[in-house]
Amino acid sequence: MRIAMTGTPIENRLADLWSLFDFLNPGLLGTAKEFTNFTKKLKDAPEGYAKLRDAISPFILRRLKTDKSVISDLPDKNEIKQFTTLTKKQVALYNALVRDLERSLPEEENAGIDRKGKILAAIMKFKQICNHPDQFNGQGAFDPKHSGKFETLAEICATIREKHESVLVFTQFRELTEPLSHYLALLFEREGLVIHGGTTPTKRGAMVERFNAEYVPFMVLSLKAGGVGLNLTAANHVVHFDRWWNPAVENQATDRAFRIGQTKDVMVHKFVTTGTIEEKIDQMIEAKQKLAADVIAAGAGEGWVTEMSNAELMNLFRLEA
Repeated sequence: MRIAMTGTPIENRLADLWSLFDFLNPGLLGTAKEFTNFTKKLKDAPEGYAKLRDAISPFILRRLKTDKSVISDLPDKNEIKQFTTLTKKQVALYNALVRDLERSLPEEENAGIDRKGKILAAIMKFKQICNHPDQFNGQGAFDPKHSGKFETLAEICATIREKHESVLVFTQFRELTEPLSHYLALLFEREGLVIHGGTTPTKRGAMVERFNAEYVPFMVLSLKAGGVGLNLTAANHVVHFDRWWNPAVENQATDRAFRIGQTKDVMVHKFVTTGTIEEKIDQMIEAKQKLAADVIAAGAGEGWVTEMSNAELMNLFRLEA
């Protein structure tokens, strides 16, 4: 008998699911090549998601934290999308980047690794602009008036401070952790903590212990470094400042606060900048998640964006009114 235990059956791509079942029930999902061919057709034949779900569901025993028969004393989790707007400075940078990309994007028939590289680099730049112009430029004092997200964060933290509660702020960018920490210290009028890939295991453990033992108003974490393996139930607010566009990774990060030991309802704020690539990708993922019925996190990474045509890409990147 073979058993696989995992909190995330699919973290980045459907191939993760195939690997599990190749160990559990070899042949159920065909060979790796057959399964890859099947997944490529899902974009044009989404009914394939239901067939896949039907094939694997008899072999999956799923425990959800929201199931009261599993965990009766876990409080509720409330997730909301926090829609933010670009400032004038952000709009100017965003539109300039769209024009630059449109001029530099190679034709699809001549596409290769260079085209994919340009697209992925552009995605990161668009995300940086949506966060703060100074992150994109690599310099400046991160004036909150120049970023819609910083201003929205201030509004949320005003309520958290008033209630004397704590918040976890996740970002995928290590270089943004310190500017966010500095800004939050001004908002709360006291220092918080920061965990990123450069934090040593010893220091990381001490920070977690301190966060749970005394009142620390905030902790800023880089998503990959702080999104797993930490128990931070002293916080009952979670902010995803910029999106990883992978529901599984985001949910794991949220679960640093929403886990056994949490005594308060958890409020999760997912920042989405309206009219930008952030909102459009968010809508695409929502549609794919519905098709997958929360079992298959299809299109979870960013690589699938590189397979779009030039026309589709420009519609995705172009700033909406």
